[in-house]
Formats: sequence, structure tokens, C-alpha cells
Amino acid sequence: MSEQDTRFPCLLLAGGLSRRMGGGAKFLQELGGASLLSRIVETLRPQVSEFLLNMNRDGEAGIAEDIPIRKDVVEGFAGPLAGILTGLDYFSAKGSRASHMLSVPTDAPFIPGDLVVRLAEGLKGAVPETIVMAQSVGRVHPVVALWPLSLAADLRVALIEEDLRKILVFADRYNRVNVTWDETEGDPFFNINRPEDLAEAEVRIAKARG
Repeated sequence: MSEQDTRFPCLLLAGGLSRRMGGGAKFLQELGGASLLSRIVETLRPQVSEFLLNMNRDGEAGIAEDIPIRKDVVEGFAGPLAGILTGLDYFSAKGSRASHMLSVPTDAPFIPGDLVVRLAEGLKGAVPETIVMAQSVGRVHPVVALWPLSLAADLRVALIEEDLRKILVFADRYNRVNVTWDETEGDPFFNINRPEDLAEAEVRIAKARG
């Protein structure tokens, strides 16, 4: 797959309530002198064509002006699948010519610099409606994935008519490929849910800086 083919649009997932972090916009927490969101965006800008931030809060300071924000298209805080549908709808309505959309959480500050290229490898020779997910530490990360834009209608039915909330239950209706990263320098998909996770990430950054 050529570099041109891997320029997928990117959905930044921030639709949760961040209860374990005490509420508020978790992605604006600072880590290593920068917000979680800015660290992720900096890593992904060279890898994707554009961004959409899925957030169910009213406007927050500290978000880049060129990143549009959309609330879930399904009401009731229906979880990450609602955010994924929001992204699929948004990029489809914009007329995106990409086959897939990348989704990433905004609480995973160590997203790898080869994320898109590696995930795109999983599409080689695959059927069009293939979903590619990242895997590390022996588990799949369902919100770090490439989603076919063509699945928007199916996902809407699953969310609204079936009340489905589990990402893997939906994904396993289609061809799913997992791409594995090693964690010799720490889990690249380590996510921050609690204050102690943020402290652990600070230690990891300090060690990397020497």
C-alpha cells in the first residue's frame, strides 16, 4: 500500500465522562509539558489527512483551531461505538475518498509513529469491509483501529435498533485483522484513566529522556 493510500482521516475519541480522573476534559491533562491531546495530534499529523474530535462536552480551551468537534450522533453516552459512528458519518458527509477512518483514544499519549503504516498493512489483500485493530501486551485495543467508512449504516442499526455497545461484538461481524506491536519500551497503547496512570506516564517519559 502506497503512502498516498494510507492518508486516512482520523477520529480522536474523547466522548467519555472521565469519572476515574475526577471529571473534566481528561485529554487536556499535562504530561511532559504538553497536553495528552497535543502529544497525540503531534504524532499523528504526519500520518493522517485530517482530524475530528468526538467530545460530548461544551467547548474547551486548548484544542487546536483546525480540529473540528462533534458530539455523538446517538444520544445517551452510548460509548465508543457512538463516537466511531460520529466519525464515519462526518467523513462520509464530507465526501472523503478514503476507504477507512482511523480511530484513536485521546488518553493514549504513546501512540507510535508508525501506527497508520502498520495498520494499513493489515488491509493488503483483504476484503473491503475489513477492520484492522492494534494489539499489544497480549490484548486487542478496539479503539485503535481502521474502520471502513462503508460500515456507517450497519453501525447505526446496531447502536439504535440493537442497543449494541460492545465494539468487538460489532467488529467480529466483519473480517477483523489484528496488528501486533511489541512493548520492549513500554506499551505503545498505554492509556491514562486515573491520576496514578498519569504519574506512571511521567516516570516513563523521564526515563526515556535519560
